[in-house]
Amino acid sequence: MQEVLEKQKVSLDIEDIRQLVRADIQAVDRLILERLRSDVALINELGRYIINSGGKRLRPLLVLLAARACGYQGHDHIELAAVIEFIHTATLLHDDVVDASDLRRGNQTANAIWGNEAAVLVGDFLYSRSFEMMVSVGSMRVMEILSHTTNVIAEGEVLQLLNCHDPDTTEDRYRDVIRYKTAKLFEASAHLGAVLGGQPQHVEQAMARFGMHLGTAFQLIDDALDYGASSEDIGKNIGDDLAEGKPTLPLIHAMRNGTPEQVKAIRTAIEKGGLEGIDTVMAAIESTRAIAYTAQSAQDEADLAIEALAELPAGPYKEALYGLADFSVNRSY
Repeated sequence: MQEVLEKQKVSLDIEDIRQLVRADIQAVDRLILERLRSDVALINELGRYIINSGGKRLRPLLVLLAARACGYQGHDHIELAAVIEFIHTATLLHDDVVDASDLRRGNQTANAIWGNEAAVLVGDFLYSRSFEMMVSVGSMRVMEILSHTTNVIAEGEVLQLLNCHDPDTTEDRYRDVIRYKTAKLFEASAHLGAVLGGQPQHVEQAMARFGMHLGTAFQLIDDALDYGASSEDIGKNIGDDLAEGKPTLPLIHAMRNGTPEQVKAIRTAIEKGGLEGIDTVMAAIESTRAIAYTAQSAQDEADLAIEALAELPAGPYKEALYGLADFSVNRSY
């Protein structure tokens, strides 16, 4: 644990991390634009809008860093980083339709501009294009990991749908959604780096654990920010999760520790959706220190992620992976 604390103190900031693989990032950006091309004009227009509308691009960055940290010297990590970004973008398109969202990353969502039908179908295009690209890598192991990953993500979407408007959702059920819907793609991103690097099974497993814990920490902070950051910082409306009836960890903790009146107000808010009771809910979150609890849960996950890196040799790319774990829990957006 002392090593964990020391590494967190010296970890790089996110721009330092990106600079370390700047050439790789630029290659990924060029490939994304190239593979977005289609004979169908709407696909070009909508795809470019989504890809160019911002975002942290942490998942493709994780592929690049993991591959380099595992000694990979080829070029397939560029292809797979773009594949991961396409899969992630497809899930966002479908998410926004399911959630009826109209704002993401401070911009209008694709479904708000072009309609639900176009957003769903372009999401399907991105999924199918990503599979074309992963085939070109020529690795059944890569295909196995990514096909399983997309299947698990779809299961996570369904699990989240089942939890919506259900105030009896437990923390375990909530964490299942995170593990399936968000952490799985982080897990695959880190795992693929180890596979490309030809690492032994125990290193593959360690990198997969790193990605899973990193993704879980990232989502926990996202859910905390929904109640504790400005819309300018996070690029969406405050209380969106509550408006959609999503029982995330701040609400679950507040219901476990709040007064009967607070519990009743939160249950009603989850069941009905909307933001009519937002002030009461926010007061309950504050009085039960639900944001602090969620943040500590995220830090616990980040610590587990850092412990998993013990299998890697020392070097700048390992330091950058420490930095990603640190960023996941200390960001404001």
